[in-house]
Amino acid sequence: MDDSTELGEWEFIGRRGGAVSRLVPGEVLYADPQVKVRAQTAAQELLFDFTDDRAVLSMLRSRHDDEEAMFATGARWGVPLAVIGLFAVIYWAGVARYWESSAARSGYLAVASFLILLLAFFFVRGAVKIWGDRSRQNLRARAHKYRELTHAARRAGVDLPSHYPHYGPYPFAANFHRQTALAESNEEGER
Repeated sequence: MDDSTELGEWEFIGRRGGAVSRLVPGEVLYADPQVKVRAQTAAQELLFDFTDDRAVLSMLRSRHDDEEAMFATGARWGVPLAVIGLFAVIYWAGVARYWESSAARSGYLAVASFLILLLAFFFVRGAVKIWGDRSRQNLRARAHKYRELTHAARRAGVDLPSHYPHYGPYPFAANFHRQTALAESNEEGER
């Protein structure tokens, strides 16, 4: 799922769908002193150097991979859940509720409910696995902060491409977990 191998040296994918974007260098983005101070404060807060272009590029590419994983997980269980759930309701409304045998109706409801609950379980489990992963949440928190920094730079008069960095905010599941980040940096240091 790693799309970064097909990209140019400073390119990343901004949204699902493949719109390739080019990284705005840190020297341009943080040309305004106030924005640079905000970036340094964010670096201490999120344990990430927002002025390091290679680190930011890696984060943006990982952010795209994370978004693709979220979409794939949702589609893997969400589509069958919606289709089977809709079919079960329509079949019940059009056919099964008119069956004379209450045992047959109860059996249909039991089987349909079991299938829907099973698919709902797998859907929720997949969502929790992706959304609840603390490493992924740290990535989303950093991407969210980078987006805030780019908007601050734009307000300060820095000339940026429209809609840069070309992805939306993370309204939820973007909490930063310091202990996880420290553990990850210790693991990288041991390698």
